[in-house]
Amino acid sequence: MKKTFVLDTNVILHNPHSLFSFADNIVLIPIEVLEELDRFKNTHDEKGRNARLAIRVIDGLRRNGKAGDGYKLPNDGLLRITVGIDYSEVALELGLSQLLIDNKIILTAYTYKKEGLKVIFVSKDINARIKADALGISCMDYEKQKVDFDKLYTGWKVMELDKSEIDVFYSEKEYKVEKGSFHPNEFAFMVDKKDKKYTAIGRYKEKFDIIMPLTHCSGDVMAIRPRNKEQTMAMELLLNDEVKLVTLLGPAGTGKTLLAIAAGLQKVLKDKAYNRLLISRPVLPLGRDIGYLPGTKQEKLENWMGPIFDNLEYIFSSNKVDATKKGKVKTLIERYIKEDQVELEAITFMRGRSIANQFIIIDEAQNLTPHEVKTVISRAGNNTKMILTGDPYQVDNPYLDASSNGLSYCVERMKGQTMFGHVTFTKSERSSLASLAAELL
Repeated sequence: MKKTFVLDTNVILHNPHSLFSFADNIVLIPIEVLEELDRFKNTHDEKGRNARLAIRVIDGLRRNGKAGDGYKLPNDGLLRITVGIDYSEVALELGLSQLLIDNKIILTAYTYKKEGLKVIFVSKDINARIKADALGISCMDYEKQKVDFDKLYTGWKVMELDKSEIDVFYSEKEYKVEKGSFHPNEFAFMVDKKDKKYTAIGRYKEKFDIIMPLTHCSGDVMAIRPRNKEQTMAMELLLNDEVKLVTLLGPAGTGKTLLAIAAGLQKVLKDKAYNRLLISRPVLPLGRDIGYLPGTKQEKLENWMGPIFDNLEYIFSSNKVDATKKGKVKTLIERYIKEDQVELEAITFMRGRSIANQFIIIDEAQNLTPHEVKTVISRAGNNTKMILTGDPYQVDNPYLDASSNGLSYCVERMKGQTMFGHVTFTKSERSSLASLAAELL
């Protein structure tokens, strides 16, 4: 017997092509899902775009069959749209309100299960899956773009060596390793087996199968100095123009955004390697949304870019030479923005752009879907470097988690590429209080 997958609206909004992900089985879409897609299609965000795309995909499939029989899918599956189900008696029996569209979708799955079909309810809404499970319906999350977060690529590994081997690395500036034992741009943290304080850090060079010393991270960067091994590795990637895509992942306070902005300012203002530093982040509130914000686009963005301004002020305050020569810190930041050397942009306005010769930082990237991350990275033009930072443990998007967000997905898919580098941070450097909160709360 073929399986019947009943899709919740959020699955299609997450990935409009999810209809083709269930092999040769039956994909069932309740008519209520189409109503919700119709409601979302007019919004000017990613959900609206995905709703419009999904509607076009379904419309294209109508050529492959009839409404009553279903529409053939390319993988020999069948798409069916359900209409005319009477939920009243079943809803009363189960104690579910018919006024909620989510309940109607679940009741559709329940009705077909009662008819003897092998039904699986697919939803990214945890509560909907709990309700379906309580009704005895098999349920699952949409996991095609999901990764195993517990085994996520960290970007570096520990090598326990004899002291003599570390000495050879220091003297010969290389350490030969077995081919394929490291990913391109992966770091090796070499530790003496006996004296754990005797260490070295190197980066894998796949062309020669060697661990080579760090060549880009030396001294302060805009008066910011790495405080631990992970920050040192990250700064090496951030300052290396050959690495076009860098992902920095870790808890709050580990220095991801600060290091990225410091490196970007160094590359734009001092090294002149890029024309502009572009900083963007998803517009998602923490807690209750305060609603409409008055003013121009730039004035609206200032409210969402508070963490970015905090980091900019910290960097320029630390850089005493610039701060004294060019006026107050806030005036200095405003001047760079006015001169178009630093640009703050919302993710919403990046679609369709081709951004060349810029150092781009996407902060809080854990709140983006895999498709949104793909859209953002594909904006990169010639001589553009892209940095994604985020904490997968602090996902504000209700339909994403540590394993399904775009940042984690990007790390897992991009590892092994020569122009990609990644570092997972573990140690908080913000303050002792921030470290305690990250560990205990």
